[in-house]
Amino acid sequence: MDIEEASRRCEEVFAEVEAAVITDRPFLETVFLGILSRGHVLLEDVPGTGKTLTARSIATALGMSFSRVQFTPDLLPADLTGTHVFNERDRTFDFNEGPLFANVVLADEINRAPPKTQSALLEAMEEGQVTTDGETRDLPAPFFVIATQNPVEQEGTFELPEAQVDRFVAKASIGYPDAEGERELLYRRADRSARSPSVEPVLSAEGVQALQRVPEAVRVDDDLVDYISAVCRATREDPRVAVGVSPRGTQRLFEAARARAVVEGREYVTPDHVTTAARPVLAHRLVLTADARVNDIAKRSVVEAVLDEVPVPTVD
Repeated sequence: MDIEEASRRCEEVFAEVEAAVITDRPFLETVFLGILSRGHVLLEDVPGTGKTLTARSIATALGMSFSRVQFTPDLLPADLTGTHVFNERDRTFDFNEGPLFANVVLADEINRAPPKTQSALLEAMEEGQVTTDGETRDLPAPFFVIATQNPVEQEGTFELPEAQVDRFVAKASIGYPDAEGERELLYRRADRSARSPSVEPVLSAEGVQALQRVPEAVRVDDDLVDYISAVCRATREDPRVAVGVSPRGTQRLFEAARARAVVEGREYVTPDHVTTAARPVLAHRLVLTADARVNDIAKRSVVEAVLDEVPVPTVD
């Protein structure tokens, strides 16, 4: 699959999902940065904005299996990874796969699960495998996690550790629909015989894997490599930031910029690709100082300031 075809297939997936979900194109493109970068996406939004429908629609359009896990304080690691069940006929223990054994996993309200359960998900996100009873099992490929958390209700939640937050390629928000979008929602609700719009597969699991290989062919000039590095290093020097972007985050920005170029059908990365990807890729990785949190400084505003300060290279 070449870059032109990959861009066309991405557009087909976007069109299919948009037919079912009331959302904007930039949000879908951000989610796709995670898919093309072989990473995961964190969605932070209030309930009822369509996160589950979006995740299921994306999985269907990509032709991949889908599972949803409602994270709760009593959720155990085995509830994710699976467990052994005694087979009375064969007098043996058979392994029953957990919901992680799917291509697209929606981890709903991920911050409500205890740290031990989150660590099981962390292994799956980073290694593409799970370990149960000392035995390691590979997860289906490709494997993609869409995790959600509620920004308004924090009672009974466990803050995600920085190590886990850093595993998410991007953080995004669906947001509320505009007036026209909300009107469309009501028309769809009025048609009780078709409450959930159908989505047809555009790709397959093998096609998604081929799509994920395409960004490797995107050219990144030396000036752009230096620019990506300078932007990430600048976050560590900002006085409002206690912990800046990690080297892993720098690599993720590089990968996301190449993925952004593929979505637009470009064979090379431009500064616009870097700045567009930097906002959802870098902001959630920052740890602000106590003073910055007291002053209600937004992480995205820090990223915006850094992008304004670092000189943008000229690309021929």
